[in-house]
Amino acid sequence: METDIKDYDLQAEELIEKHGVNDHFHEEHHGDKYQSGFFSKYIFSLDHKMIAKQFLVTGIFWAIIGAGMSVIFRLQLGYPDADLHWLKPLLGKWINLDSAGAGSLSPDFYLALVTMHGTILIFFVLTAGLSGTFANLLLPLQLGARDMASPIMNMMSSWFFMLASVVMFFSLFLSTGPFSGGWVAYPPLSVLPQASTGSGAGMTLWLAALILFVISNVLGGVNYITTILNMRTKGMTMWRMPLTVWSILVTAIVGLLAFPVLFAGFLLLIFDRSLGTSFYLSEIFIGGQALDHVGGSPILYQHLFWFLGHPEVYIVILPAMGIVSEILAVNARKPIFGYRAMVYSLLTIGFLSFLVWAHHMFMSGINPFLASIFSAFSMIIAVPSSVKVFNWLSTIFRGNIRFNSASLFAIGFVSMFISGGLTGLFMGNAVLDIQIHDTYFIVAHFHLVMGVAAIFGMLAGVYHWYPKFYARHMNETLGQIHFWGTIISAYMVFWPMHYLGMFGVPRRYYSFDAFDSFKDFTGINKFITIGAIIGFLVQFLFIVNFFYSIWRGRKMTSKNPYKATTLEWTTPIHTPHGNWPGNVPVVERWAYDYSKNGEDYVPQVLPLREGEEAH
Repeated sequence: METDIKDYDLQAEELIEKHGVNDHFHEEHHGDKYQSGFFSKYIFSLDHKMIAKQFLVTGIFWAIIGAGMSVIFRLQLGYPDADLHWLKPLLGKWINLDSAGAGSLSPDFYLALVTMHGTILIFFVLTAGLSGTFANLLLPLQLGARDMASPIMNMMSSWFFMLASVVMFFSLFLSTGPFSGGWVAYPPLSVLPQASTGSGAGMTLWLAALILFVISNVLGGVNYITTILNMRTKGMTMWRMPLTVWSILVTAIVGLLAFPVLFAGFLLLIFDRSLGTSFYLSEIFIGGQALDHVGGSPILYQHLFWFLGHPEVYIVILPAMGIVSEILAVNARKPIFGYRAMVYSLLTIGFLSFLVWAHHMFMSGINPFLASIFSAFSMIIAVPSSVKVFNWLSTIFRGNIRFNSASLFAIGFVSMFISGGLTGLFMGNAVLDIQIHDTYFIVAHFHLVMGVAAIFGMLAGVYHWYPKFYARHMNETLGQIHFWGTIISAYMVFWPMHYLGMFGVPRRYYSFDAFDSFKDFTGINKFITIGAIIGFLVQFLFIVNFFYSIWRGRKMTSKNPYKATTLEWTTPIHTPHGNWPGNVPVVERWAYDYSKNGEDYVPQVLPLREGEEAH
């Protein structure tokens, strides 16, 4: 069998040279001359692989900051009477010292930490860090393209993301503190600079960073869609594309339709803040004095925000779904179960994501009949999600599974998605939502189904495609320790939160000391905090593994180490600018011919044998 496998890789290489498409790329571009210097290679690079690394490393940076913030505010919740003076050198004036020298976290800064944690993880890590990384890396490689449709637009998308990151990072060091009105930025806290310490300059920089982020996302989305529709190699029909490509296509379409609405909402918010308009304000009193704002409605902002906010859930999770589908098929050595059903479920989820936004607003006073409509669609969207879960489980059922770091995180994704998704059925019911709205039940649900699940998908992708980034492998032992530490700590943190929510414990509270009824949950809060600290520390195994392996990891000895079928594994170990040194491959079959006719795998570039039926 080993001889046959080696022959397949050799056959693929020979077929690309003999029958591939000669697009004269290297004659026109002369190899890597555009990447000869440091700045041209790392700063002004037009190569999609380098841009993917830029998104990934920036996303890792933000993940560390966002996770660190969660540990700090969990210390406050788990141990509200603890002495935190040791954080004074890091947090400065945001640690209040009493007469005895004991330190406590400032209530204002607690709210700022919660706000920035949500903003950073949702937008800068799970949107740009996930989609930006794997869309840039995989689209040209899996479609058989030399690069993205517009390398310059791709570079601009990366630059705008970096600029947004710089602005958001600077906001953390303002003397008045970063924005503290919640990651959803509801008016009036986000509109009135005098509403809180973080509503002044902190909110201004928050808005500027998010507007730059939206521009980055739109530039990337246009590029991704154009690349998928126009840059596929010969033979790569839509029904031969890997599910990673399908998931990125749907994600880009959803983002392109939803983010401009958020952009418009932000513009109106800026008008209210700076030009004296009243789109979101009406009859506001501060210190007993009426403000000169009449006729606006904060509910308008909620509609505009959640029209992006709920599709954003799928902008985050859909790329992870595609990554997990690919990794499970490769490591189970089985074709993905129900390929077309998986594609149609992706398209259905993308469509329905625009019809459920008001289930975030059941407690805002919307018409009960309207609430029932959105509740129905919220239940319906569970159907295509269930199809995907069923197909993932069927793919690994009785498969010859290779339990490596990537496959473990992919299986962990399925576990998190099931656990978090089932609790969504409660929240989608307009009646049950009355009890659990704005409680820790909500926190537990969206962290499991969107936050942790998407992180698991992202980590699975990093472990799996790391050889395509750096031509080396990450340490497998550290990777598996990282997995078990992460999944155990994640369930330690978010499973108990469901019980807190069912008892009505509200989220975003700095302290529960004033409520006798909530003091019974002190033990659970301590347990959750311990889990959060363990989970945070375990991530440093990944950080060390990631950066150490760039220079000291096990080198690739085969350009197809996983014996996979897709086109990215036909490129050289050190993939050059343009991806293939000669011709571009021609695709002859679909992406999941595993364990077929006695063969372990059949690459996409191998022609169908006589009598063999195409999938």
